[in-house]
Parts: sequence; structure tokens; C-alpha cells
Amino acid sequence: MTSFKKEFKTSENGKVFGNVDGNRPNMDTSAAATSGFASPDYGASSPLSLEKEDGEGLDNSVRPPSFDEYIGQIKLKENLLIFINASKKRAARIGHHDLDHMLFFGPPGLGKTTLAGIIAKELGVNIKITSGPSIEKAGDIAALLSAVSNGDVIFIDEIHRLPKPAAEMLYPAMEDFKLDIVIGEGATAKSIRISLPRFTLVGATTRAGLIPSPLRDRFGFTARLEYYGANELVQIVTRSARFYGTGIESEAALEIARRSRGTPRIANRLLRRLRDYMTHLKKSIITLDVAKFGIESLGIDETGLDSNDVLFLKTVIEKFGGGPVGIETIAQAMNDEKDTLEDVVEPYLIACGFIQRSKKGRIATELAYKHFGLTKENPENPLF
Repeated sequence: MTSFKKEFKTSENGKVFGNVDGNRPNMDTSAAATSGFASPDYGASSPLSLEKEDGEGLDNSVRPPSFDEYIGQIKLKENLLIFINASKKRAARIGHHDLDHMLFFGPPGLGKTTLAGIIAKELGVNIKITSGPSIEKAGDIAALLSAVSNGDVIFIDEIHRLPKPAAEMLYPAMEDFKLDIVIGEGATAKSIRISLPRFTLVGATTRAGLIPSPLRDRFGFTARLEYYGANELVQIVTRSARFYGTGIESEAALEIARRSRGTPRIANRLLRRLRDYMTHLKKSIITLDVAKFGIESLGIDETGLDSNDVLFLKTVIEKFGGGPVGIETIAQAMNDEKDTLEDVVEPYLIACGFIQRSKKGRIATELAYKHFGLTKENPENPLF
């Protein structure tokens, strides 16, 4: 059981989260909002505006509200629809949803948050959203769990960054729908177990290996989201352009898809920027010429590599002879964060075959040398 003394009883501003007589605690929604561990509920008819990217909120209409409009991840969608429909049929018989907890992992921007919103909407329940870094103590998890209603979906992004006490509090909550707390300390400590309504926890992470095994094992379904193909990204770009009210040529949509690193978030981001270049060039629609001009102006090459990707490869090839070299050393040479390189830069470079991981470090492949017109045996024409 987890002891968090009297922090469960009151928040920093004195709002009462729970009581000490074992009754189910109530969470003050304003306090939850200001403490950063709860988000507004999104009912079945509400738009799914669940996150912001680069300081710019993605339009409500662009995020697909249903599986019918969700493009890509076909096998995963099929499985989720089977699970959800089965849960609905059981709910008609037993009176509540019993959809199992789910864990989605994979590179950022592939639609993990969107899937959580669609699951809640398909079930016709509310979704409460938080993230691992915003949960600082076990009391935050207790307050969040105590506010759920029967059948609600709880979405925790970057769940691998949950503090250990908070993760441990989830164990009985996920398995038995019980909240074990200890109030007070020493001889006056009092242990209570609170029953929780049945809920579905959806976790998302870019680094599944960092999730503690006891937490990972409590998810009934785990799925990896894969990079998108060019055809799927063309559909996403075309759909987004329609909702933005922006005309786009099919060749321009394909050009965006080719340079989007297999990631819908990047494709939509490029589309928004190309709207600006379209206006700058005084065009009425996004043509292929507009797309090429804008994407090249943004420093993105034919393979979808941006300046940070190129700097990573050049650092390994030119400064460290192609490797092997440790990720910490690369991060110091680039003056960047190790976690950023591992979560954002490396996955796509590995998927493209430009980088290999080994026990000794990162190694630039022959494809990486060819990308810069070099040979692995004799890397002439210094890149710096």
C-alpha cells in the first residue's frame, strides 16, 4: 500500500480531495485543473481537441472523431473495434463496460492520443487526460482516480515517466479497482481501501521498455503503432486540407507525404506551413511547386530528414568516423538532450537504415554515407 500522509486529505490550496472515514473521496475540478493532472471530460459528442503541438492547437475538425475516419493502423483498428463492440454487448447484459486496459507505444505523432479519444467516444463515455510528467506524487493519482465515473477512460501520455509511488498506486486500481491509502504516520496511521468505479486505463509511451514490469503486465492489450505509408499520408493530408478549406494538388499532397517521416503529425504540420507559403507566393491552392519551395525552405530533404537528423548523421560520420559512438557523446557534441535524440531523431533514422545500434554505440550505415555522396571506406569531402 502507498502512504502519502495527509497530502490526500487536502491540496496545496486547502481544497478537500478526500476524507478520512473511508468514504469515496471527491475531487475538486478546479483544483485538479490547476494542479495539471486532470483534463476536461470529452463526451461522446464533444470534439477531440486533446493536445497542442509546437504551441499551435490542432483544429478540432482535423483530429478524426471515429474509426471510420481514422486512416492507417488497419490491423490495430480491427482489433480495437472487436474489443469495443464485445464490451458494448456485455455492457447491455451486465450494466457496465468492462473494456480492458490498453497500452499503445511507438514513435511520437502516430495517433496514440487520437485513438484514446476515439475509444472513449465509441463507448459513449468521458475521457480524462493527463501525462506522466504532470503527476508528481501518489496523491495526484488518487485524486484523478477518485473523480472517474463508471466506464470512463483515463488516458496517461508518456506513462513511462510516472513516479514510482504513483505507478505503484495504479497496481490495485487497475487489477481490483481498489485504491489503497494510508493516512497519517506512525502510531496514528490509518489504512483504508476505497472501491473505485470500473474504468479503462489507456497508456501511451514512446519507450515501452522503461515501464515497470508490474505496471506493463496489467495492461490487457498492448499494441505498437507503426509508421504510415505514403498512400495513407496522402489521404490524411487531403482530408486535413479539406477541413482547413485549402485546395491542394494530388502531386503536392504526395510530396508532403514523402517528406513527413511516416508521421501524420508532421504531415499536418507541413500542411499548415505550406498554407503560409501559398499565401506568400500568391497562389490559390497548394501546388507541387509551392510544396517543393516551402519544404525546401524548411530545410527538409527528399528523404524527410530535417536539420537535426542531418546534424546527427554528420556528427557520427565526420566527428566520430562513423562510429560506434555512445548516444551521450553524440548528445554532447550536438548540444542536445539524450532523450530527445532517442525518442525523436533516432527512430526514423533507424527505420530508414541510416543508423545501427550496437552494444558499443551508434554506427552510421553505408546508406547514410551514400545519402551524403560519400563512401564508408573513404569519407572524403568533409561535411563540416
